[in-house]
Amino acid sequence: MSIFDERESIAALILAAGYSSRALQFKPLLPLGDSTVIEQAIRNFRRAGIDNITVVAGHRAGELIPVLERARVRWVMNEQYDQGMYSSVVSGVQALDAATQACFLLPGDMPLVKSHTLKVLYRTYRKQRSYVCYPVIQDKRGHPPLLSSRLFPEILAWRGQGGLRPLLAQYETWAGEVEVQDEGIATDLNTGEDYENICRLFARREAPTLAECEAILRRRATPEP
Repeated sequence: MSIFDERESIAALILAAGYSSRALQFKPLLPLGDSTVIEQAIRNFRRAGIDNITVVAGHRAGELIPVLERARVRWVMNEQYDQGMYSSVVSGVQALDAATQACFLLPGDMPLVKSHTLKVLYRTYRKQRSYVCYPVIQDKRGHPPLLSSRLFPEILAWRGQGGLRPLLAQYETWAGEVEVQDEGIATDLNTGEDYENICRLFARREAPTLAECEAILRRRATPEP
């Protein structure tokens, strides 16, 4: 049974239009487990009960789109992907249904975010009704933030100087955070070493990492001894 209120429309945007310029290969289609990086990200949202998923394609879309169609996920083309990630954010927000009340925003090279983390983010968002809700581990924010639809007009009007971060900084007073035991919110894929690390973490994903163990102990206020 999904935790998501049927009266609300919660969407997920996965950004996979970039050049993967720092990686050796096209990041979304790198193998991971029995599928690919992008498919694992899609699965994580679906396991959390989120079916309204849109992937923003651009660079090497001809290779990516068949994979997305096999996964039966909606996609939108960002024709201006050479202008940076913010152009993909705009393309994704433009594609959202008018009834969408909030959306998760995830870079396509972050396949380790736990479905439980997504559920916790949603519960916190519903309680706080913040403009944006961030997952946090060890005092550091990660992805995906959950953005209220109140921000959508601002995103579409923003000229994109500096990307999304300067825009969201204007709403810091109305931002929420939730501490999670999930290192996947801060684990992305930019280098061959990063890819090896993600493969290693994915293979043992049922066991908590050191950072996750520390987050669990911190949440339980475990005495230092």
